[in-house]
Amino acid sequence: MASHSDTLVVFFGATAGANGGKLGSDERELILLVWQIVDLREKQVGKLQRRLVKPDTLELTDQCKEETGLTVDEICKADSLDAALQQFQQSVSAEVKALGRSSYTLCVDGPLIIRQVLHPEASKKNLVLPECFYTFVDLKKEFHKCCPNAGPVKDLTLPSMLEYVCVPGVVDQVGLQEVKNMVLLLLHLLAEPYSDSKTEAVDSETVIRARGLPWQSSDQDIARFFKGLNIAKGGVALCLNAQGRRNGEALVRFINLEHRDMALDRHKHHMGSRYIEVYKATGEEFLKIAGGTSNEVAQFLSKENQVIIRMRGLPFTATAQDVLGFLGPDSPVTDGTEGLLFVKFPDGRPTGDAFVLFACEEYAQNALKKHKQILGKRYIELFRSTAAEVQQVLNRFMSTPLISTLPTPPMVPVPVLAAPPFLPTASTRDCVRLRGLPYTAAIEDILDFMGEHTVDIKPHGVHMVLNQQGRPSGDAFIQMKSADRAFMVAQKCHKKMMKDRYVEVFQCSTEEMSFVLMGGTLNRSGLSPPPCKLPCLSPPAYAAFPTPAAVLSTEAALYQPPPSRAADALTLSFTLNLSFNPWPLSPPVSPSTVSYFAAPPGSVAAAVAPQATPLLPQHGALVRMQGLPYNAGVKDILSFFQGYQVSVCLSFSFKLIWVC
Repeated sequence: MASHSDTLVVFFGATAGANGGKLGSDERELILLVWQIVDLREKQVGKLQRRLVKPDTLELTDQCKEETGLTVDEICKADSLDAALQQFQQSVSAEVKALGRSSYTLCVDGPLIIRQVLHPEASKKNLVLPECFYTFVDLKKEFHKCCPNAGPVKDLTLPSMLEYVCVPGVVDQVGLQEVKNMVLLLLHLLAEPYSDSKTEAVDSETVIRARGLPWQSSDQDIARFFKGLNIAKGGVALCLNAQGRRNGEALVRFINLEHRDMALDRHKHHMGSRYIEVYKATGEEFLKIAGGTSNEVAQFLSKENQVIIRMRGLPFTATAQDVLGFLGPDSPVTDGTEGLLFVKFPDGRPTGDAFVLFACEEYAQNALKKHKQILGKRYIELFRSTAAEVQQVLNRFMSTPLISTLPTPPMVPVPVLAAPPFLPTASTRDCVRLRGLPYTAAIEDILDFMGEHTVDIKPHGVHMVLNQQGRPSGDAFIQMKSADRAFMVAQKCHKKMMKDRYVEVFQCSTEEMSFVLMGGTLNRSGLSPPPCKLPCLSPPAYAAFPTPAAVLSTEAALYQPPPSRAADALTLSFTLNLSFNPWPLSPPVSPSTVSYFAAPPGSVAAAVAPQATPLLPQHGALVRMQGLPYNAGVKDILSFFQGYQVSVCLSFSFKLIWVC
C-alpha cells in the first residue's frame, strides 16, 4: 500500500447528533476529534491524540450521549472548532517534522467526516480549513481493493473488515477505539503485497435537483451548500419559470455516483434560514436545462474563466454603448461589446435582458453594486448568472412566441352562467385564508410569512381582499397545489407572527374563496353570497366557452369581445364595475383553466330554446402591457386606450391581457 506522502494521519470525528453511517445527515456540529500518525516507511505509530470541540449549540442528542459517553458539561469546557483545528495542525506538523518527514495525508473510515461534516460546518462558520483536509485516503476503498470478496464498499464496517482479515479489535472509549482499530487494519494492509492506492481530491455524471433555493442564489451559493462534494465543471443549472425568472430550483451534476448519494443526504439542510430539498434527477433533465443553443451563445460562452452577470429591465432602446457607460470604468466588460449578449425575441425585438462577461471577481462585484440604479428612466437589476442560465434564457425566448396563436373555436352550443365565476369553484379544500394581516402587508410579506411553503403556491395564487375604500382589509386567500399542502400550512402557520401581529390561518375551499373575493362574507355563521342583486353593481351574465386545455394560457386570462356594440357596452360596463365595485378584488385572478366571454343580448333565451342557433363570440386581439407603474389603475388604462372598446384583467404578475 502506498500513498502520495510518507505519513498517514488516521482521523476520526463525532458530532452532537447522528454518527456512523448517518454522520452529517442532521447538520449537527463536531464535538470530538481523535487522530494518530502512522509512519509508512518504518511502519510505526505515533501518539494517540484526543480533543473535545465546543459547538455553538450546547445540546447533545440522547443517541450521541449513549454512543460517545460525553456530557454537556464536558464539551462546555472545550475549545471552539477553529482552535481545535489549529491545535490539530500544530500537533501533527510538529510530530511529522520530528519523524523527518515532509508531508502527510489523512486516512479516514469513509468520506462522511470530511465531506459531510467538516467542510459544510467550516463553510457555515466562515473558517478556512487546513490544506490537509482537501485530500484523504478512504480506508474502506483501500480494503476493498485488497479484499474485493469482502463485499461492496457501502456495506463495509470497521468490525467486519477486522473480522474478515482475522485481526482482533480493541475495546476503548469512542474515538480512541475507532482510531486504534483503523491503525491495526492499516498496518495489516501495509504488510500485504498491494498495488498503489488512490488519494481522492475533494472536487458527476449523476444529477440531483435542489428545490427551495432563495431567488437571489447563484452557482457559488449552491457550490457552498454542497461544500465538500465535487461538482462537475459547468455542473450547476439554475431553472427558470415561464417568465425567464429563477424559480428556486437548480440541477446539479456531480463527478460520480458516490458524491451524488452524499448530496442526497443533505436533503432539508439549510441555506441561511431556508431548508433545501434535494432529490434525484436524470442526465436528460440536466441537458434539457443546460443544453446548447445558437452559435452566438456558444461564441459568447467560449471565453473561459469569466464571471457572468445578468442584467434585467433594460430599456428597449438601450445599446451596447449605453450598457458599457452604465457599468462604468470600475467594471470593464471583457472585450468591450463582444462581452455583451442581448436577449431578443424571435422577431429581433429586445426583451430587456442582457448577459455581461467580466474578467475577474472584482469587476463583477463592482458591477453588482449598480443593482437597481437608473439607466434612462428605468432601474436595472443585476444578478450573478451561469452559462446554463444563459443557454436556458436564450432557448426560452428564441423558441417561443410572446403570445400563442389561438385556434378557431369549435362550433358548439354556449352554456350560460348566471354569474361570472372568476375562479373555478370546487369543494376541494386546497386554499387557505389569512386573517388579521397588518394593513401595511404586501405580497412580499405574505411570501416571507409562508416560508418554505411558498413553493407549494399555485401560479397567481395569492389574492388580497380589499375593503370598500379599496384598501387592504387584513384578509388574503392563497391557492395551494393540493389539499394536503393547504392543511399543512394551516397547521404550521396558524397564529404565526407577521410584523407585530399574529395571523390566523384557516383551510378553505375555492368556492368559499370565490364568494369572498366577489364581495360575500365568510364567518362563523357560514357563507353569505355577494350582494349581486344591486342593479348598478351587478355585472352582466357570462358564458363559459369550452376550449381545449392544451391551448389555454397559464400566464393570463383570455378574453374576447362580443360581436355587437350593445355587448361592447356591457363589456365596458363590467370593466368599470371592476374598477368601482365597493367589494373590489386585488386582483380577482388570472383564470387559466376556463375562458370567459361576455354573453350577447338574448343569450339566455337562446340557451333555453334548444332549436335556436347560439351566437358565438368573435376573436379579438390580445395585447400584453409590461412596465406599467405599480399604482396604475383601470381608469388610467382606459384613458390610455381612449376610443377603443376594451376589457382589462389585472394579473398578479403586474401584466395585462386585453381584448380589443
